[in-house]
Amino acid sequence: MSKFFRGNANLKILADKSFKSIEEGAYDIDKYDERSHEGINIRKSILRCPNVPLITEVKLSSPSKGRLNRAEKDIDIVSIACTMINAGSTALSVLTQPYFFSGSIQHLATVRDKVQTPILMKDIIVSDVQIQCARKVGADCILLIQSIFDGNLAEGSIEKFSDFAKKKGLSVLVEVHSEDEFKEVIGSRQKYDLIGINNRDLNTFETDIKTTERLLSKYDKGKHIVVSESGISSPKEIKLLKRAGADAFLVGTSIIESPNIDSKIRELYYAF
Repeated sequence: MSKFFRGNANLKILADKSFKSIEEGAYDIDKYDERSHEGINIRKSILRCPNVPLITEVKLSSPSKGRLNRAEKDIDIVSIACTMINAGSTALSVLTQPYFFSGSIQHLATVRDKVQTPILMKDIIVSDVQIQCARKVGADCILLIQSIFDGNLAEGSIEKFSDFAKKKGLSVLVEVHSEDEFKEVIGSRQKYDLIGINNRDLNTFETDIKTTERLLSKYDKGKHIVVSESGISSPKEIKLLKRAGADAFLVGTSIIESPNIDSKIRELYYAF
C-alpha cells in the first residue's frame, strides 16, 4: 500500500475517498442511535492532566503501513480503549475513515457507550455530514486538516466547518504540518480549541518528529494548546517535544503495535 502513496496527489486521494465513503452511506446518521452524551471538553482535560497528556489512538490500519500487526488478529476495540484509559490516556482518538484506515463510525459509537473520556473523531472531514454524524454518535472533538481546505478539497471553508462543529457542541483540533499552515492558524481570528502539528507529511507520508520542534522554535504559539502528532514512540521523544513547547501528544502506531499496551502507555505517561 505504501507504494500507492507518492506525490502531491495524496491529499486529493484521501479527500476523494471521504466523499466516496459519504456516498456509500458510512456517515448516514439514520443508521446510528443518538447518544445522550454531554460533550467532554478535551482542552480542559489536557490542561488538568497531572502527567503527560496523551491522546492515544484506536486504529487498525494506516496509509503508509497498511494493516497494523495487532489488527491482523481478532481485535477487541472496547477492551483496547479501556486499557488505554486505565493506563493514563487523557483522551482517545478513534479512526472512522473506512478507506486506508479500516475505521468506522460504529467503532466510535461502540467505544462511546463504554467510556467517559474525551473522544476525538479521527477522519478526513470534507463535509458537514460527517460532523453531524460525529455529534450523534457521541464524539467530543473533530479533526480538521488545514491542507485539505487550502487545497479546496472540502465542501466549505475550515472556518465554516469549525463554526458548525462548535454549534453542535464539538471541540475542534485543527491540524497543520508546514510553516505556512502554522502561521495561518495561529494568526487566525478563528478560536480553535487545539492545534495539532503533524510530524507526518501527508503528501509524502514521511515522518520527521523534529517538525514540531522546528515550528515551535520559529513561531510563538501564544495561548494555543499544541498537540504533537505522529512518530512518537519513546519518553525521550516526549521530553524533546515538551521542551519544544508541545502541550499534548497524539500517539497511535507505537502503542497499538506494542505487545503490552498498558505498559507502553504508562512508560509515556510518566515521561516527565
